[in-house]
Amino acid sequence: MTTKIRTKSYPQPFNDRTVRHEIWQRFEGNDWEAFDQLPPSIRKRLNEHVYDAWSVNALMLWKHYKRVYGRTARAERALIKYLDYCERLERKAFSERYTAQCGTLYPHDAARATVLRTSKGGQESV
Repeated sequence: MTTKIRTKSYPQPFNDRTVRHEIWQRFEGNDWEAFDQLPPSIRKRLNEHVYDAWSVNALMLWKHYKRVYGRTARAERALIKYLDYCERLERKAFSERYTAQCGTLYPHDAARATVLRTSKGGQESV
């Protein structure tokens, strides 16, 4: 059973042929301006996100976390943790859809591949 976060029916934007439009709602706005308003740690995390994390949505979330925690490292960590959670939900949804359509494991799952992240020293982690 596919995990549904929020459903909304609208045409798929750009060349995105994934199930993302069935899971999330993408909010309108200037992606670059939104990205520039985010703290450096959040921008770095969005760059490492497996899928396009939609910076307008991330900015809306950042504003929420700032109201809850203030503009603190704790707020940044909380948002990064939430973005990681969303990434796992997307990957699970993609995997379920792939398995339903193709009858085999999602290649990333079959290979037991991990998500590459940049370590603190700037080198890619394995």
